[in-house]
Amino acid sequence: MGRSLSGVTLGGKLRQTPAGSPVTLKKNILQVGSLEWYYLESCPSRAISHPPVVFLHTLVSQSYGWREVLPALAQRGVRALAPDWIGYGNSAKPEKQDFAYTSERLLQALNDFLDTLELTTCALVVQGFLGAVGLQYALRNPTRVTRLAILNTPLSTQARLPWKIKQMGLPLAGEMMTQDPLLVDRTLEGAGGKVIPENHLRVYRRPFLESSNAGRALLATIRNLDLPQAMTELEAGLPKWQAPTLLLWGTRDPWLPVAMAEATARTLPQGKIIPLDQAGHYPQEDQPEAVVQALVDFLSR
Repeated sequence: MGRSLSGVTLGGKLRQTPAGSPVTLKKNILQVGSLEWYYLESCPSRAISHPPVVFLHTLVSQSYGWREVLPALAQRGVRALAPDWIGYGNSAKPEKQDFAYTSERLLQALNDFLDTLELTTCALVVQGFLGAVGLQYALRNPTRVTRLAILNTPLSTQARLPWKIKQMGLPLAGEMMTQDPLLVDRTLEGAGGKVIPENHLRVYRRPFLESSNAGRALLATIRNLDLPQAMTELEAGLPKWQAPTLLLWGTRDPWLPVAMAEATARTLPQGKIIPLDQAGHYPQEDQPEAVVQALVDFLSR
């Protein structure tokens, strides 16, 4: 189905399963129709007793944000995958005339990706404003998504695209801003969290340094992200959502207040919220140890 690239280790250390077998974070390329998807994957060496878990990143980010979580899940016997959305990271970055960067087109692309991997069921983890697309997918495919984790994702019609991101879609100014690799630093670190080490920022900047296509894809996504329509769908659908759901929320997020998550959690039949007081909009970067622990406990249960 796809080809595996060289495995990588994290922080110079090889992660181990309880039985002592190594758990590597593998880099893979999957051809889905005309689109090439890049994704990270960790597979357990012992028997898998849970559906695989798929992690979806948000704007300006990529699958690299989940680098700590995937091997930790594999240690607990759970297969975990994190793709780069089309237009992001190391995945294909087609021109807008060849790929409409709308929520509907991203939804179809995600469905095709999961179909090609033959994932009939999976748990889903979403984060940020692109996470709303993942939530729409879950609501439209309840028999496929068995469990849901939500990290700092817009959930209500009160949510607004923040000016820091909205200005990236403006005429003229947006074209210039999205070609500046330092937008990664300003966005990841300017969302209420902490300073991110330079070695990690270099990974996030690399697509913007290698090609102008990364900036054009980001620009097209921001311009086509119909947040009001998505929020209307989520407000109507989430109270009917029956699968176990964890809301893991960085309380320092300047864009999406924890009160919104708390209100949504009260409407979910099987919802639970865990606030992270030292994290902002990108909890997996700001407080990775707490995120790993909460997600491993929830997803391997």
